[in-house]
Amino acid sequence: MSTEKEMAGSQEMDEGRRRYEFKKTLERLMAKQGSGTELISLYIPPDKQIHDVTAQLRDEFGQCANIKSKQTRTNVQSAISSILSRLKYYKNPPPHGMAVFCGTVQLQGDRTDLECTIIEPPEPLNLYMYRCSSNFELEPLKQMLEEKSVYGLLVLDRREAYWGFLRGNRIEPVGGITSTVPGKQRKGGQSSVRFARLREIAINEFYTKIGERASDIFLAEKDFFERFKGVLIGGPSPTKEEFEAGQYLHHEIQKRIIGLFDVAYTNESGLSELVDAAKDALKGMEVIKEKEFMNRFLKELVRENGLAAYGEESIRKNLDVGSVDILLLSASLRKSRVSVRCQACGHSEERTIQLEPGKTVQDILSSQACRKCSGPLVVDQEVDIIEELTRLADQTSTRVEIISDDFEEGSILYTAFGGIAAILRYRTGY
Repeated sequence: MSTEKEMAGSQEMDEGRRRYEFKKTLERLMAKQGSGTELISLYIPPDKQIHDVTAQLRDEFGQCANIKSKQTRTNVQSAISSILSRLKYYKNPPPHGMAVFCGTVQLQGDRTDLECTIIEPPEPLNLYMYRCSSNFELEPLKQMLEEKSVYGLLVLDRREAYWGFLRGNRIEPVGGITSTVPGKQRKGGQSSVRFARLREIAINEFYTKIGERASDIFLAEKDFFERFKGVLIGGPSPTKEEFEAGQYLHHEIQKRIIGLFDVAYTNESGLSELVDAAKDALKGMEVIKEKEFMNRFLKELVRENGLAAYGEESIRKNLDVGSVDILLLSASLRKSRVSVRCQACGHSEERTIQLEPGKTVQDILSSQACRKCSGPLVVDQEVDIIEELTRLADQTSTRVEIISDDFEEGSILYTAFGGIAAILRYRTGY
C-alpha cells in the first residue's frame, strides 16, 4: 500500500510533467503562422453548452462566403469543419473547459498543413472566445503559467540595499540603491556626539528610502492581496533587525515579513543567498526542492566514487540496469526520440533529434542520411524525450524531477550537463 508521502511525491511529479507538457504545447502553438486571418482560436468555458458553440460555428461557416480571398475562405471553412467534427465527441466541455486551435499553418518552403489542437487547461477558463487571426490567441493560457505565489526579497546593510521577487522557481532582481551614510570614523573638527547624531539621521533617512522604494515595488505586484505571500529580509546584524523594528515598510508589507536571515551580500547576488538562507521558511516551494536535488547531484559529482551520472547515453544505460534513484531532467529540453528508417536499404534505428522552431522532425532529418548506405530517412515513430525517459524511469520506480532553469543550479543542469542527469542508487561504471 502506498504511503501518504509516496502519494504526495507522485502528485508533485505528475504536476511537474503536466506543467512541462502544457508549456511545450503553448510554445509549439506560438510558432505557428497562417497566411492571412486563417487560424481559429476557440475558448469554451466549462459552463458553455456545446450545442451553442456548434450553432455559432455553423453561422460563422456561412459568413465565410463574404471573404474575398478564395484561399482564405477555403482555409477558414476547412478549419471550422474540422472543429465541428471534433466537437461531436463532446456532450459537455471538460471540467476546466477547453481551448481549440485550428487552421492551415505554414510549413517550410511553400508547404501548408491543416492542424487542429485541443487543450484542456490546468485551470478553469472564464471566457468564451472565437477569433480568426494569422496566429493563435494564447494569452489566456499563457497567464496560467504565471506563478500564483510571489515572495518579496530585500537585502540591506547601511551601505546599500537591493530588492526583487521570488516567483516559483525564478528569482527576479528588480533594483537597488546605495547610501550616503558616513563611515564610523568622524572627520576632524566634529564632536563625537554631533557626528554620531548626524550619522543616525543619515541611517534613518536611508532606511526610510529603502522602505518607500521596496514597498512601492511590492505593492505594485498584480493581484497583491491574493498572490503576495510575504517578504524575506536579509543582511548582517544588527542592520536587518533595526530595519524591521523601525517599521519602515508599508504596513501591508510589514505584517507580511516572514523572517530575517543572515546574508553576506546586499547587492543582486544577495537575493539568491537570501533564498538559500530561508529554505526552512520556504520549505515546500518548488525552487527549494529543486535546489536540494541539484545540490545533492553536484556534491555526488565531485565525490570520489560519487553516485552521480549525466549525459543521455550514460543515463540510458543506468536506467536499463535500474541503478537510477532520481532522474533529473531540464524543463528546457526540446528533443524528440525518433525511430527512423532508410527508404533505400530499410535499415532502422533510434535517434535523438534536437527540435527547431518552425521545423518538423522530418524537416530536420532531411539533412541527415542513413549510416549504412547514405539513403534518405523517414520517421516511423516520434516521442518527446522527457516522456520517453520518464516511461523508462517508471519501470524501475525511479523518481523523476523536472528542473527549471530559472535558478543557477537549474541552468547548470541544462548548459553543462545537457539537461539529463541522475542521482544513482549504486555505482555502475556507466
